[in-house]
Amino acid sequence: MIELKWLQTFTTLAETRHFGRAAEKLHMTQPNVSLQIRLLEQEVRAKLLERNPFCLTAAGERLLHTAQHVQQEMLICQADLNAMNDLSQGTLTIAVSDIISRLLLIRPLQQFKEKYPGIDLSLLNTTSSQAAELVQSAKADLGFVMAQKDTLPLYFTPLHQIRWYALGDNLSAWQHQGGNEAPTLILLGHDTRTRELLDSAIPSLQLDAYRVMEVGSVDAQIDWAEAGFGIAIVPDFALATKRQLKTNVTLLTQFPSNSLGYVVRKNQVLSKAMKQLLKWIEDTLKDQQVNLPDTGN
Repeated sequence: MIELKWLQTFTTLAETRHFGRAAEKLHMTQPNVSLQIRLLEQEVRAKLLERNPFCLTAAGERLLHTAQHVQQEMLICQADLNAMNDLSQGTLTIAVSDIISRLLLIRPLQQFKEKYPGIDLSLLNTTSSQAAELVQSAKADLGFVMAQKDTLPLYFTPLHQIRWYALGDNLSAWQHQGGNEAPTLILLGHDTRTRELLDSAIPSLQLDAYRVMEVGSVDAQIDWAEAGFGIAIVPDFALATKRQLKTNVTLLTQFPSNSLGYVVRKNQVLSKAMKQLLKWIEDTLKDQQVNLPDTGN
């Protein structure tokens, strides 16, 4: 009978394509990795890989597909079993971007640790797209995303309708009067859901031309805008903790409103602890509603 540990060793070896790296990742010795692969090949009565140079055989490719599916189903099953037992111990893994975790999750997670001290929290710093993929593969129990479509096998629950703001030089002056040179828009990099949303909405600003300055975080956007380097376009929740801004703030009424929310797997069992965490997050969002003017600069 095929043992699950053999399949895990095989999939790790297929991923790393190197016996030494697989052993290091699995915290095993290299001879033990070789032994498990040999036992697996004996059990399935097929050669699964060529060793020099490394490559999977046709039989290996076929087994890899099934092994990955089996491991994912086991992860999902274990997560549901933990939830059914109210997950009083173990790990709750959350996939979330840096800005969302810092602005929306710190207080709820403090409350969570007080009420559920036996549960370890693991935060995976990801983009929205990556968060959805991690939840889908059961590598995360919960993911926070922007503008997620409700598609199988994930279920999206919106928590907050995002409004977009421009910080920096007087945007309306550029739109209506122009200037000697094109304005600079300070934006996040292309590997984020935020940037995808902005790229589709920027034409509504009706700028004849503009330059782009890319930075790595929303805090950096705000800092560079306040230093006079251009116009930062940010979501409203990014301003929730900003008491005083040194630059103009303009609500972009022409931008589409997007949803911030969370994703779980379809039919995923939610533990009592996770439901309580989501309730605390909703309360935090209500407390942090951004009070910025609807129009003007």
